[in-house]
Amino acid sequence: MPKSHRDDLSRRSFLQTTASMSAGALVARYASSGLSAFAPTRDLQQTKPTSDAVATMRAQMGKAPIEKTQLGNGLVMLSGPGGNVVVLHGSQGKVVVDSFLQPAWPALKTLLDGLPGGPVKTLIDTHWHLDHTDNNGNFHTAGATIIAHENTKKRMTEPHDLLGMHLEPFPSGALPTETFPDRRLVEANGEQMALFYIPPAHTDGDIAVQFRAANVLHLGDVFFNGFYPFIDAGTGGNINGMVNGAERALKLVNAQTKVVPGHGPLGDRSALDRYRTMLTKVRDNVQKLKSAGKSLEETQAAKPTAEFDDAWGEGMLTPDNFVALVYNTL
Repeated sequence: MPKSHRDDLSRRSFLQTTASMSAGALVARYASSGLSAFAPTRDLQQTKPTSDAVATMRAQMGKAPIEKTQLGNGLVMLSGPGGNVVVLHGSQGKVVVDSFLQPAWPALKTLLDGLPGGPVKTLIDTHWHLDHTDNNGNFHTAGATIIAHENTKKRMTEPHDLLGMHLEPFPSGALPTETFPDRRLVEANGEQMALFYIPPAHTDGDIAVQFRAANVLHLGDVFFNGFYPFIDAGTGGNINGMVNGAERALKLVNAQTKVVPGHGPLGDRSALDRYRTMLTKVRDNVQKLKSAGKSLEETQAAKPTAEFDDAWGEGMLTPDNFVALVYNTL
């Protein structure tokens, strides 16, 4: 990935974590200037998560402009103020996958209203994290059915301390209205959307959304394209699940498939395969060191990500951050 694009990803990112973090107890410090919305920091393990941090994150990420990428006839990807969104539009209404952060709602609604076809009928959540679900309430008010995995709804009814933020349970009007345990089929506008549960990977409620006619696969945050991924160990995420999720996804795609990541640019099968290779090799390198009795600090010092750092290490997580996530979820 070109350096300039990686810098752009960094500007959009909201998580830069401590080099000595423990799984499920990540913290971040907000920066008021610089290329990154959030600056890296160390030794903030004892920082108390706050609700103010949620407002800051919304303000930082939510004001990003929305960029549109055409995926096919009646199908677009939107990126910018949160995780990547996909919109299917046509005479039978609009189906939206993920929903950005709340400050983006006016711009998102204007864009959706400007797309051909009927009103929004369905919103699909790929998992529970705020940058993918923060406009659930607005979609519900607009009349949309909200579909998610059953674990996603469960996580949304709980409080969470994540990345320096204290998150209260979602209000009832923002919760999924329909859930499923394994698979679900949604049909609209001549398209079949197959929803597949991915066993615990990024979280314990991840799903993939396959647009069968258009040959598009949205993987949510099981796929970060071009930089090391965040794994939410606090709600069931783990590195083995991330590897397994990438391997399962590779069986659903071919050379022509457009693969939408949760974060990063639009990918394809080759990009997904490179990601799977990186995850697998880093996982195996860290496992070997951990099995030999090496501490986290010793494992980080051994540089188990070295061969991948130039391509993957300049986004949301530093190499040492990612090693810590892998180490603590093995």
